[in-house]
Amino acid sequence: MSEIERGRGVALWSQISGILASDILKGQLRQGEQLPSAQELAMRFNVNRHTVRRAIAALEQRNLVRTEQGRGTFVQEQTLDYVISRRTRFTQNMRNLNVDADIRVLEEAHELPPPPVARALGLDRNEYVYRVETLDRADGHIIDYSTSYFPAARFPDLPALYRRLLSVTRTLAEFGVADYERKHTRVSARLPDATTARVMQQQTSRPLLYVESINADTRGVPVQYGITRFSGDWVQLVLMADH
Repeated sequence: MSEIERGRGVALWSQISGILASDILKGQLRQGEQLPSAQELAMRFNVNRHTVRRAIAALEQRNLVRTEQGRGTFVQEQTLDYVISRRTRFTQNMRNLNVDADIRVLEEAHELPPPPVARALGLDRNEYVYRVETLDRADGHIIDYSTSYFPAARFPDLPALYRRLLSVTRTLAEFGVADYERKHTRVSARLPDATTARVMQQQTSRPLLYVESINADTRGVPVQYGITRFSGDWVQLVLMADH
């Protein structure tokens, strides 16, 4: 039986979107629950799948659902409040949120940095850096994909140590950097490139929260330049007043 009304001047996709939104907000569709397939919804409302896809897109715009490539569409769970302050620490953030965190190293390299990275770290053009790519999960969900650059001369063989410790704080401490603070943060929203979308298992049409940062030791000398791409489906950035 159809739950939409034809001929009343309201687009069918909009009616379907409203019905599903109501089901979500009333809890009839629970957080994390998978929605019926586009074909099943098309049969339920007696419409074509294009109309259903437009309704789902409207729900995604309202951040009520998320679509995972190859899996389907799910009711959006509550986002994580990721705090950015002068002493931003991934592990501490996850501990404060009481979630199980997992860090995976995807790639590492010893290379000459792009000019913006060299400038951020205060390096000459011929000074090498270590680039470390990581993927972070919380409760099994991908929350960010990060690229970090460290001055290679100051931190010899850093990637091997980081792979063992899986903590920037503990890794830098091994090199005598007892503490460091966020010197600079820039936040923007960007569409992912094909590689980032593949790594984060999301569509290229869904924006990411793109965070560029510089961490410096207690003397103000940069020790890390980072680019972190946060999933907008799972993370809400909270900038603390001390930043």
